[in-house]
Formats: sequence, C-alpha cells, structure tokens
Amino acid sequence: MKVQNISIKGSLDIDDSSSVNNCDLGDGIKISKRSVVYGSKEHPVRIGNGCYIGMNCCLNGYDSELIIGNNVSIASNVTIITGSGPNASLEMQKIYPIVKESVEIGAHSWIGDNVTILPGVKLGAFCVVAANSVVTKSFDEYSVIGGTPAKLIKMIQHKA
Repeated sequence: MKVQNISIKGSLDIDDSSSVNNCDLGDGIKISKRSVVYGSKEHPVRIGNGCYIGMNCCLNGYDSELIIGNNVSIASNVTIITGSGPNASLEMQKIYPIVKESVEIGAHSWIGDNVTILPGVKLGAFCVVAANSVVTKSFDEYSVIGGTPAKLIKMIQHKA
C-alpha cells in the first residue's frame, strides 16, 4: 500500500495493494484491492463519508477537482479522469487539445462495473450508472443512465 499526503476524517480501510495520494478522505471509506486514487497538491481528490471503491479502480483527479459525495458506491474496474488528451504528441494536441475539467459524483450515487467517467461530468445525488457505460456529459439527481455514450434511461421516483 502506498499512501501519501492524505487527510483522514475518521476510519479508513485501504487494501495493501492499493495506492492513495493527495486526497481529503471522509469517515468510513473502504478502498478495495489494486485501486489507485490520486490527485495533486493543487487538486486533492475529495471523498465523502461512507464511500466504497471497488477493485481495480483508477480515480484520477490530478488535472482538476474530483469530488465524490457521501455514501457513494463505486464498483470494480471504474475509471474516473479529470484530464484527457494526447500527452505524448504536441502535433496531436494542436488537433485535440488536452481537456482538464472537474468531475463531481453526487451523494448516494451508485457507479456500476467497468464504467468510465470523463472530464467535466457532474452527476447529481442518487444517480445510478449502468455497468459498461461511458459517461461523457452531466446528469441530474435521481437519474438512471447507461450506454456508450451514457444516456438517460429513467428517473428514479423518490419517495420522501
């Protein structure tokens, strides 16, 4: 386990095979096997209380803010990135400039297996993202989304 430059507000369970750095972590977080969660000194990843991060996840908040609300469930093999582009080629960057935008996942959301969430996405509270989806745009709270690219499947009818 590699842990550097983190702030912890309570209990934390990180598997020995995972790596976490430049993060502000809430209480009661569990990070499973072989996951990587990292921000930068300028943009520490913020994870709320009671969150679960499954196996083989990559949560990359290095380029911009990555904010995960309270009680968010992230299944296995999920990738969330705040920056994207052809880093190795200056010529390709003229055609496809590097994108650096924040990502926010609202409280009580559930992200299914093998999901990719791209820069600039904001998911409201209580969202459900179906397995194998690629999320390229933002969705309101109580949205059930899925597909490549992800589209609205239905709205959850929340009972108070």
